[in-house]
Amino acid sequence: MQTVTPQQMLNSVGTSLPPTDWFCVTQQQIDQFADCTHDHQFIHVDEEKARQTPFGTTIAHGFLTLSMLSYFAESFSLQVEGAVMGINYGFNKVRFLAPVSQGARIRCIAQVKGVDNTKPGQYKVTYDVIIEIENSDKPALMAEWIGLQLVKQ
Repeated sequence: MQTVTPQQMLNSVGTSLPPTDWFCVTQQQIDQFADCTHDHQFIHVDEEKARQTPFGTTIAHGFLTLSMLSYFAESFSLQVEGAVMGINYGFNKVRFLAPVSQGARIRCIAQVKGVDNTKPGQYKVTYDVIIEIENSDKPALMAEWIGLQLVKQ
């Protein structure tokens, strides 16, 4: 995470941020996510049955891949000086484009799409994010993600 001045934050629109490090999605992580969400569909947790599908292996839940944005944001996001808290504000758009097979490595690339500072002490930052799959022409997902940073006044 890079700390920037309020003016730098406002001027960051259009800035492409460095890609994150690669992260390996393991079967253990997929199983734990299945337990947390009560989504035990065989394509995620039954390796034998999943081998018989066109994917040839188990795949991560789309929402697991999406949730990894919180982890990746620690690397790519900008934080305005004096921010005391960041809040996940939501998404304008999310598209799941390709499955993430267990054992695959993913990373995030991001660009600052917009910064709104119309309320004093609040910066609403919108990122265009892409989660890439190593050695794949198609990304796992693309989204427009909004975060809200609260600055001590």
